Amino acid sequence: MENTHSPLHRLLHIPGFVRFGIALDTTPEWRWLALLALALWPTWWWMGQRMVDGSDDPLGALALGALAVVLWTHRKQLRAAPRLGLQAAALTGAVLTTALHNQLPDLLVALIGLLSLAAGLLAFLPARVSSAPVWGLSVLSLPLLASLQFYAGFPLRVVTAETSRWLLSLGFIAERTGSSLVVDGQLIIVDAPCSGVQMVWLGYFTACVVALATQRSNRAFLLRLPVVGALVLLGNVLRNTVLVAAQASGNHLPTWGHDAIGLMVLALVCSGIARTMARQERAI
Repeated sequence: MENTHSPLHRLLHIPGFVRFGIALDTTPEWRWLALLALALWPTWWWMGQRMVDGSDDPLGALALGALAVVLWTHRKQLRAAPRLGLQAAALTGAVLTTALHNQLPDLLVALIGLLSLAAGLLAFLPARVSSAPVWGLSVLSLPLLASLQFYAGFPLRVVTAETSRWLLSLGFIAERTGSSLVVDGQLIIVDAPCSGVQMVWLGYFTACVVALATQRSNRAFLLRLPVVGALVLLGNVLRNTVLVAAQASGNHLPTWGHDAIGLMVLALVCSGIARTMARQERAI
């Protein structure tokens, strides 16, 4: 039996409350998204400062641009009524972003803000758009390369140096100490740029973009992520091994030579990731 004395039932008899509910449900999607973007101003302010002060690579702008392209591509198929769970998550995240500003580390607050942005987009995007790559792009939008370099750079350099040592042992006398290699008596340091952090970012960015462009399901996208990681690791080891072998052989490459080899390997890795993500699901 319906409880006519419940607070909700009493509210439904108030014309102003009913009109407010109808207004919320019929508010145009673009107005909701614009209000969400406006509410996330602390995140945009901090990210903008990180981009212009040189403390981090501005690659996150590419991920934000990719999210904007996804929204624009589906602009005519946006849901008239949002998914309520995702809409509530987006609004909660926006409130937390403002409330926790200067209370938690900026990177963590920005993560909450960008996840709420992804929730807001997914609330209106059509169901055929996979959610996992959208969440992925929102995380990649963060200015996190400097943090990744600080926390994960050394372990990645050690793994790269050790794997390169195995390959170099086929033609040289190679030993590893920390993240450095001694090849035929020459000390060669595997420095920070050789950690592959930027290649990691670009690899997963490629995976997210291709998955959205080819409409891969969440299951297919997630199952292929380990392959993405393996391709990035192999590419970074290959680049490092070629450069170290050239230096150990006395063929000192100019700066443009280092850059050319790095770009060629990066192109090979991203091409392999794109082909992996673009394969039909039944081929897994």
